[in-house]
Amino acid sequence: MGTLLIVGIILIAYAATSALLDRWGVTSAIAFVTAGLLVGGAGWFHAGAAGEPARLVTELALVLLLFSDSARLDLRALRSHLAWPSRLLLIGLPLTILLGTGAGLLLFPGIGLAGAFLLSTMLCPTDAALGQRVVEDPAVPARVRQALDVESGLNDGLAVPFFLVALDISLATLHDSLPSAVVHNAAEQIGWGLVAGIGSGVVAGLLFRRSEQLGRLHGQWVQLFTIAAALTGYAGAVTLGGSGFIAAFVGGGAFGLVSREHGLRATYFTEETGNLLAAVTWIGFGAVAFRTVWPEISWRVLAYAILSLTVVRMLPVAVAFIGTRARWQTAVFIGWFGPRGLATVVFGLIALEHGIPNANPVLTTVVVTVALSVVLHGLTAVPLIAAYRRWYDRARAAGPTGAEAQETPLPRTRRRPASAA
Repeated sequence: MGTLLIVGIILIAYAATSALLDRWGVTSAIAFVTAGLLVGGAGWFHAGAAGEPARLVTELALVLLLFSDSARLDLRALRSHLAWPSRLLLIGLPLTILLGTGAGLLLFPGIGLAGAFLLSTMLCPTDAALGQRVVEDPAVPARVRQALDVESGLNDGLAVPFFLVALDISLATLHDSLPSAVVHNAAEQIGWGLVAGIGSGVVAGLLFRRSEQLGRLHGQWVQLFTIAAALTGYAGAVTLGGSGFIAAFVGGGAFGLVSREHGLRATYFTEETGNLLAAVTWIGFGAVAFRTVWPEISWRVLAYAILSLTVVRMLPVAVAFIGTRARWQTAVFIGWFGPRGLATVVFGLIALEHGIPNANPVLTTVVVTVALSVVLHGLTAVPLIAAYRRWYDRARAAGPTGAEAQETPLPRTRRRPASAA
């Protein structure tokens, strides 16, 4: 009960000062991790870092945010504007895993190929919530925002089969060859995730629209209907052996498409519940995870974390953008804003539960990379957005507009309803 009291006080304190902190460029993740460090250091936070409850809270936070974000995507408008996200997912993601594995072998030769592969797969997903200012700021061209938004919505789900294969290899429970294991896991995770997500999203969307038309859906249940749809798709995918993350993202898209409800009227509570669970996750991360690994931090851990956030992410993005006519400044901007967040924390908790070999260097590196990402991506968002916009305006004034200026539907509606203002 004492831990719950501390969490409540932190949430109230942040809410009361949130506008001021936002003007100072302090993101919610930075504030919550810092608060977690303080209460953890004072001995006021006693929740364990491992176990099913911690993983469930973190996983549900990610699922609800993925569903609500995807539900507000206008898929009809976006279907002809997916060239950049496709390149980031189909070229950038595999190259990131390969580069991350190589960096792991170079810096941690003792963990072997299995450990390096596992570490890389845990750190390859990106989290748009940590780069929220970037995907919301109208100073950033719509096409750039859309690329980052859609990429982060899908890459954590696509990383799941690679992570599970890497986990099996590290635990020596893999019986098939590596290529066949990847194909099998990918087919299972993606396939069942799509079945559960699309199925639940379409059915829920049809019921929502029909109930609205007949006047059978009471206004106070609109928000609860949506969160129930998100949890149903997630639970269905997990039960079938698929990816709950993929189910959440495609389920939200299917729900929005079929229900024709892309605004916050139906998704506001789902998003805010996800934000609440994410806040609790970041408090626990600072209070327990980071403090636990602090004695294990070495120059190798810091070097890998820095490489993961820079070269390992940015070089594959640059390769993915070859032939797109995008300027190098855009490739650098998109490459930098690939923060590591909730999906990586979920993977870390799963790996910890399974008792992976060489757990100290692997999990310590995961925690340090996420912590650095929270701080660096949070603090650099405002100045780098301003710098990028200045360059973009000069480039447009100097000559023909580049690929960045192509008309692209905005990723989603993010305005709060008047009742929530």
